[in-house]
Amino acid sequence: MIINLFQTEEYKTLIRDHIFKTISYLFNKQQEFSVVCEVKHILFDPKLPDEIQETFDEVVLFIVSGYTYESATLDEEYFSFEAGFGAENFGSSVSIPLLAIKQILVGENPIVFNLSEHSDKKSLKTAQETSSNTSIEASMKTLLSNPENKKLLKRKK
Repeated sequence: MIINLFQTEEYKTLIRDHIFKTISYLFNKQQEFSVVCEVKHILFDPKLPDEIQETFDEVVLFIVSGYTYESATLDEEYFSFEAGFGAENFGSSVSIPLLAIKQILVGENPIVFNLSEHSDKKSLKTAQETSSNTSIEASMKTLLSNPENKKLLKRKK
C-alpha cells in the first residue's frame, strides 16, 4: 500500500506550522504578500452576494496589501483579513484555514507550496461531539423533568 505523504497528519501539522511561521515572518518584516486559496474552505462574514461569489474559480488569489494587510490577523488555525469585493467594494471579513492556503507569494515569487488537502475533520468532529453532548444533556433534562422517570432511574441503581 502506498501512503500519500502529503496527506498524513504529520505532514499537515508540519505544513500548517510552516504556513503560520512564514506569515508571521512576513508580518514581522512588514512585507505585503499574496495567498492562493481553495475557495470552498474560505469563510466570508458577511456572506458575499451570489454575483460576486460566482466569479471565483476553485482557487482564488488574495493580494494582502494596504488596508487588507493592516486588518490581517493570524492564529494557529486561521489567517483572516478584511477586504472589499466587486464594483461596489462589498466589505467582508475573510477567514482562511491555514491548510486551505495553497501558495504564499511575495511579489511574483512563490515562497510556500502546500500539497496537503484541508479537511474539516477536526472542527466537524468537535462540532459533532458538542452537538451530541448537548443532545444528551437536553434528553436527560427532559427525562428527569417527569417525576415518574426519576423513580425509574432510582430503582435501576
